[in-house]
Amino acid sequence: MNYRVSNDELSALGELIVAAGQGAVTGYTVAYGDLNVRGDRARIVELLTSLRDDPGLQFQQLIDLCGADYPKRVRRFDVVYHLLSMTRNRRVRVTVEVDEDTPVPSICPVYPAANWFEREAFDMYGIFFVGHPDLRRLLTDYGFHGHPLRKDFPMTGYVEVRYDDELKRVVYEPVKAVEFRSWDFLSPWEGADYAKPGHGYDNSLPGDEKAEKAS
Repeated sequence: MNYRVSNDELSALGELIVAAGQGAVTGYTVAYGDLNVRGDRARIVELLTSLRDDPGLQFQQLIDLCGADYPKRVRRFDVVYHLLSMTRNRRVRVTVEVDEDTPVPSICPVYPAANWFEREAFDMYGIFFVGHPDLRRLLTDYGFHGHPLRKDFPMTGYVEVRYDDELKRVVYEPVKAVEFRSWDFLSPWEGADYAKPGHGYDNSLPGDEKAEKAS
């Protein structure tokens, strides 16, 4: 069964969201089968509440919240919210722009699942969420400085904190840049005798041809 939503349906949904937002939506676009809504940062709680509670929308679930960095912009960060309506089988992406110094209202009162998502965005990008119940770092070490997913974050010159099991104590070490690796997909799981095309399905993996040549 094909659940693909047409661009016309997504545009109609966008118009419905604009009307429900009562000025909290600054615009929307439809691209690659997705509806992308631009929201007003200061009114994001109001906007997401309407998306959740409006009978014609019913986006009950927050799937994800993340950041994106565009250093050349005045408002360099996007805060991106992905919502799902399980009732209507629809998804929407809501984005607000923010600079380094302006906080974004926390949406934890609307979607409690945003708690750790907002902590991660704060940790990785330095985006501050005002009203968050426990805004502190989530993924980096205690005492870590900087925000690793910012595009201007240096790959060297920082110190990481970890517990050394051999020394039985906490140690401080310089952060080492990870070298880029050239993956060829060859692994112990590849080269298995999968069903071939014409037998109903094909779940072969990249690299299988190497095993076939070797045999």
